[in-house]
Order: sequence, then structure tokens, then C-alpha cells
Amino acid sequence: MIVVVDSGSTKADWKMVNGKGVASISTVGFNPVFHSEEKIFGELKEAFGDHVPTSEAHQVYYYGAGCWDQRLKGVVAKALKRVFDQAEIQVHHDLLGAARATCGNTPGIACIIGTGSNSCLYDGIDVIDNVTNLGFLLGDEGSGTHLGKRLIRAFFYREMPKPLYDKLEASLPEGKQSILSNVYNGEAPNVYLASFTKFMGDHQDHPFIQRILFDSFEQFIDRHVRKYKNHMSLPIHFIGSVAYYFREVLEVILAARDMEPGIFIQKPIDKLVGFHTGN
Repeated sequence: MIVVVDSGSTKADWKMVNGKGVASISTVGFNPVFHSEEKIFGELKEAFGDHVPTSEAHQVYYYGAGCWDQRLKGVVAKALKRVFDQAEIQVHHDLLGAARATCGNTPGIACIIGTGSNSCLYDGIDVIDNVTNLGFLLGDEGSGTHLGKRLIRAFFYREMPKPLYDKLEASLPEGKQSILSNVYNGEAPNVYLASFTKFMGDHQDHPFIQRILFDSFEQFIDRHVRKYKNHMSLPIHFIGSVAYYFREVLEVILAARDMEPGIFIQKPIDKLVGFHTGN
């Protein structure tokens, strides 16, 4: 059995492929920047229980957020090995997964815009350039976290139109101070901030929301994508829920810069299964 995994910070998609077909399961997402080996192992043990035949796996391909160096990859690999004890474990950065899912074996620029954001230049085989992702504290332009911070700042600083302010306040059953509690005391503040993209999606035709979306996505394109060699001739592909649902805004921004939009995929998991099985 081959196991292919795509994990963001919020949610992880798993595909188990054997001669009988493909089985799917979803779990919470993992990011070794925030989650320990024990945390990842415990969550998987509970999620899989006895209904996932982990001992049958001989190969695990894991693409995950935060897996950008050997130490962080090791955190995930050790947890996976405790679950899939008979398998060879490969842990890759989610950027390589994005590139393989969108570009396949063809050169292109692959972007991730979900809870976080990132991008890379891909030569058809490997990632050959990456503008440094500074994370949600310093960067993550265009991401759900970045958008959420922009929205929350406008909310607290009274820069939001009153009708929109009232709607956002009404959506907070525990009151506005719960925002600060979740941001500064919560386990995953980036995921919490990104959850406000749902509100933005529900009101994306409002001019105020439009300004936030355009400004945030323009920062992503200008600070990251336009730094890559041949960015004017290569297709710009996108993966992630934020990019998928706000596709039209991104296409307008690319068109204004004479750049070529590629494909938009909400979840790369099926493309990655095809990449590893040849189907």
C-alpha cells in the first residue's frame, strides 16, 4: 500500500492506494513549527484507530507545511514511523507537493495560498528557487492569516464601515475580546486568524473587503512571484482554499501585470496520487 499525504496547518488529506483502489481519510493538519512528534503521533493514533491498516503500507509520501529543513522534517518522519512502522517514509516540503501537483514534469511557478502562503520556481524536476517565507509573524502575504490580521486590525481600530463592523461583531458569540484571547493564548493563532476568510468570502463583493483582498494578493505577487526568473513567460499555478475561492481577484492582478495564470486547485492530493502512481 502507498500512502500519499498533503498536510496544511489546518487540515490533512490522506490517500491509501492498493490493488483494490483508493481509500481516503482526513485529519487535522500538522506543522512541525508548532506541533511536536508526540502531538502528531497522538492525533494520528486517535484518528486512524483500528480501521486504517497502517502495517500494510510500504511507502509513505508526506508533503507538509513547515517541513522546510531536516530537523522539522524529522519531527514528522519520527511520528509517521511510529504509525507506519513497516513503511519507508519520505517527508517533503509542501512546496514540492504544490509543484508536482500543478506542474507535473513541466517548468512553472507554483504558489500556495491557504492558511499560510509560499511560492517556488520549479524546473520540472525539483524546486530551484524560493523567495523566503517569513511566516505569519513577518510575512505570509496573501494568506488566510494575513487577510485575517488585516480584517481584525480594521475591526479593532474602527476603520471598518459600520454595517460590516456590526455583522462581524454579531458573528462572535463570545464577544470581540475572544479574538485577542484566541490570538495570544490559543494553540494555533495562525489557523484562528485564517478562519476569518469565511467572513470575507461571505462579503467579498463589499468594496472594503475587496480593498483588503487586492492589497494582500498584490503584495504576494509583487514580493514573491515577480522575483523569479522567467516569471513573465511561465504559468503561475495556485493551490489552496484561499487562492481557489478568491481566484478572480488573483486573475485580475496577474492580468494587470501581463502574467499568465495557470491552474487553480483547492486540494493537490488527487494530483499527487497521480504523480506517484503514474495515473
